[in-house]
Amino acid sequence: MAKDHGPQIKDDALYEELLKQGNSKEKAARIANARAAGTLDHDSTRLEDRTKAELMDEAREIGIDGRSTMTKDELIEAIRKG
Repeated sequence: MAKDHGPQIKDDALYEELLKQGNSKEKAARIANARAAGTLDHDSTRLEDRTKAELMDEAREIGIDGRSTMTKDELIEAIRKG
């Protein structure tokens, strides 16, 4: 059984699994909460399928420095490192 991570995490089991896979706490929380809310669309979550503008928005949310000078491929890599 998954540990209760408080009201800010909506799917504790998925959150823990994502952390085990090496995702950052912030990224794991976003994914777990999106899945719980039913707003996670697997087809549109592939980073390669997103526009550069969408990647820039996510990089801003994560707090990635230097994102304004990054290419799309660099943004994808930085987001994955989370």
